[in-house]
Amino acid sequence: MASINLNVEGITCGGCEKSIRNALLANEGVKEANASHETGVVAIDYDESKVNQDQLKQVIEEAGFDVAA
Repeated sequence: MASINLNVEGITCGGCEKSIRNALLANEGVKEANASHETGVVAIDYDESKVNQDQLKQVIEEAGFDVAA
């Protein structure tokens, strides 16, 4: 199990948090995901053998948010 915190731009409300969480949890290998509009951070616990960091970033971007470099 691995964990990552990503800085994400565009999280402005609870609805944004829910959209990101649902998008991430729909992927096999993501065990937990929490987004905060207050800090702009998305915390993800995931199985490295099933999903990688680039795939997680892509899911967030496909949901309409920008992952900071």
